[in-house]
Amino acid sequence: METQASLELWPLFVGLINLAAAIAAAGHALITKHDVRAAVAWIGVIILLPVFGWAIYLIFGVNRIARRAEELRGSGHITGDIEMSDQTRLVRQGDDDQITARIVEMARLGQRIAKVPYTDGNHIDVLRNGENAYPAMIAAIEKAQSSIALSTYIFNNDAAGRQFLDALTKARSRGVKIRVLIDGVGSWYSFPSMVKRLRKADIPHARFLHSFLPWQMPYLNLRNHQKILVVDGQVGFTGSMNIAAGNLATTNPLHPIRDIHYAVEGPVVAHLAAAFAHEWRFSTGELLVGDMWRPELSSKGDVVARGLPAGPDMNRNTIRWTFLAGLSEARKHVRIVTPYFLPDSDLITALSLAAMRGVTVDIVLPQKNNLFYMAWASRALLDELAGSGCRIWMTDGPFDHAKIMTVDNIWTSIGSANWDPRSLRLNFEFNLECFSPALASELDTIIDQKIASARQETVATLRARPLSVKLRDNAARLMSPYL
Repeated sequence: METQASLELWPLFVGLINLAAAIAAAGHALITKHDVRAAVAWIGVIILLPVFGWAIYLIFGVNRIARRAEELRGSGHITGDIEMSDQTRLVRQGDDDQITARIVEMARLGQRIAKVPYTDGNHIDVLRNGENAYPAMIAAIEKAQSSIALSTYIFNNDAAGRQFLDALTKARSRGVKIRVLIDGVGSWYSFPSMVKRLRKADIPHARFLHSFLPWQMPYLNLRNHQKILVVDGQVGFTGSMNIAAGNLATTNPLHPIRDIHYAVEGPVVAHLAAAFAHEWRFSTGELLVGDMWRPELSSKGDVVARGLPAGPDMNRNTIRWTFLAGLSEARKHVRIVTPYFLPDSDLITALSLAAMRGVTVDIVLPQKNNLFYMAWASRALLDELAGSGCRIWMTDGPFDHAKIMTVDNIWTSIGSANWDPRSLRLNFEFNLECFSPALASELDTIIDQKIASARQETVATLRARPLSVKLRDNAARLMSPYL
């Protein structure tokens, strides 16, 4: 009798557990989903699928990205493990008071977005393609006397990678302290991996979030996408260029890549070193301290700049917010170059409003993309922007991996971040925010050269796509939050 009574009560017990789980899931969605549409959609799933809805939400709806990143990183400070002085004084850019006033105005907004201090007295050289960037980077490594810190998403075991390996090996034999950090996913872009060669050369290295266990290393999420090289704490390199033979066009690679990197000198090099130190400490537990990693830095030029690391462990993605700030402050023109363009609704609105205000907005994208589905999803967004007055340019030639944003010949954002959800929500990225009419003008000239041979996408050309292509592009767009 007791057994029969227990069996009769069992459905009630299960029902109560299911109800409690559904209420808890709906409450979690109500509190954590800041997008009203997402909150309504998930609560609908939970209510309409009373047995499985809460379980589906638990598996797919809970945003573990930020929580996992916070648990992994945990330190809570933006600028990393190297303490930096508060160098907030902004230099005058020549004798133009209007330019100086614009810089101060834009910097005030930037300081509210992120507390990373602006530094003056910096010099930045633009290095186009691997033919210019790699020799400069290797020359710096060959001159190293005390330390080398290298972080890269991809370090291929190919002709380009072996040049860097040889230079690092010689530096180690001279007694230089070396630390090399490669992303756990990026380390497998070539086979066999360069990690084996680094180990054989006895070069201290680590892989960021590397594991063969999927619950310890989500394959596509939480990647370290930063590209940073700091030599002796004095000379830095950053930008969007990985270490791969595809960047050496003169070697006729199977898949050539155009890209831009930057040589950096001055106080802002400390920001590059800080970002590297932060990721290295997380990956290995080692704290990089001492003069060899953070020496005194003197003025080298007239560029005002700061480094902006960003990642899912931050309450506010500093790079995404800086893009939005640049769009809101623009008065004359905005130039954007990126290989992957899947802006969220806020960025689309900001771009459209800038164009509607009379700002010339040029968006330069590669006609040939190494990820076809990214090109499809991107094209589905373009008609709205073109209809708002943005000018869309598709560049010919090899795949263009460069990432640049300029505003009004004054302000630039350069670095590793793309205009897509992965860079602006999931990855750990590093960009330089710079105030310099000279640097902005040089980059605008490069962008003009890209546009000169590009094909413009207009509302008419986008609407002329066959129906099958439109369906394909818009279907790919549905996956944009996960691309």
